[in-house]
Amino acid sequence: MTVLPAAMVLALLIDRWWGEPSMRWHPVVWMGHGLDAMGRRIAPAAGQGVRTNGQLFLAGALAWTGGAGVVMLIAFAAAGALGQTPLWLQALALGVLLKPMLAWRMLRDEVRAVEAALGGSLAAGRERLSWLVSRDVSALDAAQVRESAIESLAENLNDSVVAPLFWFAIAGLPGAALYRFANTADAMWGYRGERNGRDWTWAGKWAARADDVLSWLPARITGALLGVLGAARGLHTLRAQAGRTPSPNSGWPMAAMALALDVRLGKPGVYELHGAGRSPQAADTEQALRLAGRVVLVLAVGALLWAALAWRFTP
Repeated sequence: MTVLPAAMVLALLIDRWWGEPSMRWHPVVWMGHGLDAMGRRIAPAAGQGVRTNGQLFLAGALAWTGGAGVVMLIAFAAAGALGQTPLWLQALALGVLLKPMLAWRMLRDEVRAVEAALGGSLAAGRERLSWLVSRDVSALDAAQVRESAIESLAENLNDSVVAPLFWFAIAGLPGAALYRFANTADAMWGYRGERNGRDWTWAGKWAARADDVLSWLPARITGALLGVLGAARGLHTLRAQAGRTPSPNSGWPMAAMALALDVRLGKPGVYELHGAGRSPQAADTEQALRLAGRVVLVLAVGALLWAALAWRFTP
């Protein structure tokens, strides 16, 4: 039982010291290539209704299930190959394999880069934000650019750190790999309407719902950690605030971040979180990064305590 928490700590340390592996060797990049290839087959070109909604939904579900099966099979094989090795080697190898499922350092650096670019000009801030979010940034003002960056930090703290670690703790490397596949599939397929010339309304519905299911509990854990560690005022309103977003999950960490910073966050014409808060300033971005960093630190300390207790009570 000491292997999993030790691997979690090691993965976080590798992320801190070295960041992301080369794209050539990054398993999430490989997942993306596979999803892109499958997506071209299952999602029709916009305006070409050659299949019924039911057929598109079934095609998306089968493609997702097949891709998830391959990912989990590889993860099971990798974990199984370590089964007869010393525990220290298992922890080391699993930590290395888990690391690509996490992306805290990259997330932190990208959010910080948006704020630095915004300090130069609004155009530069918009351009850098477009690396981080999929929404149209061309009409955002400076405050909205900052809001989007802070929102993305909160949402991706769950998607890129808390949820992969949660599923690794529950189901080992296959659990983390399945979550990362599901989250990547949602990012690429989980759209209503047209994206990149293809209609994903029905072809991507299974991917969107699968990610909702796997993210449900981790998103609430992330929101609770942000709220408690940030000493958020009005934390009792978190559930109501989170319910204002279209997503059943992303509102939890975003609303908790808004309450902790006492700032207003939102997407124009879609939702507003903590409307009584002030408009975020440059210092709020840094405060948000510090708060997210505390969450990561708590996760690392929790894994260390788990490892210590497991070692202490293992016969």
